[in-house]
Amino acid sequence: MKWIGLIAVVLTGALLLSAVGDFPDFGDPKSPANGGVGDFSVSQYYITHTEQDTKVPNVVTAVLADYRGYDTMFETTVIFIAGIGIIAILRSHPPGGRRGPAHPIDATVDGDHQRIIIGITCRIMIPIIQIFALYVVAHGHHSPGGGFQGGVMLGASFILIGLSRDLQAALARFSERRFIVLACLGVAIYAGFGLLCLLLERNFLDYGVLDGFFHTDPVMARSHGIFAVEVGVAFTVTAIMFAIYANLSSKGRLDEGL
Repeated sequence: MKWIGLIAVVLTGALLLSAVGDFPDFGDPKSPANGGVGDFSVSQYYITHTEQDTKVPNVVTAVLADYRGYDTMFETTVIFIAGIGIIAILRSHPPGGRRGPAHPIDATVDGDHQRIIIGITCRIMIPIIQIFALYVVAHGHHSPGGGFQGGVMLGASFILIGLSRDLQAALARFSERRFIVLACLGVAIYAGFGLLCLLLERNFLDYGVLDGFFHTDPVMARSHGIFAVEVGVAFTVTAIMFAIYANLSSKGRLDEGL
């Protein structure tokens, strides 16, 4: 098995190194990203044409989910694979399917400050964090935000439940089955919109062809398509963040956590 891994690494490295020669020189003002050939400039095109092409004022969101949507889809897939890999390595089941006994809650005066102050503070803050996370996802077109940022915040809100109470309280709201399904659903949403474009005889992730699906013009269809795949990104990031925490904090047993 070690030889197979070594061969795979060497072949992959050789393939990547073979493409280095096609890169522009470092700092080359004539590279496509900087000045390009003649009057063509990739960055200048993004700055001047984004809203005209996509009806999205936020250039960053448009670049991530539209102009380079392939790259972002595979970034989401990498996050998904990382989470599933950690689950596959760490996840374990106690004999008989029973979890060990949980530590009793400290109801004494010494433990009261943690139960009341931290617990109540987190109960107040967690809904606010989740609402703001949804706002970040929904308004990623017009302000800083998007699926990655909103997904991290949503995932962190469930982690905060586990930290302020215990892992079982967090799993009661976001169970193992739910976060695995949600992670898969996020990737499926992203890839699904790309496949839908192919079925309509256009390029993968060419959202303009979805004007009939969204009942709008092709330009607004690109805007709606960007939002749809950002929702898919948020689903996957939320689920994988919490899945990683749940498995690492409990050594894969999903019992007590930290």
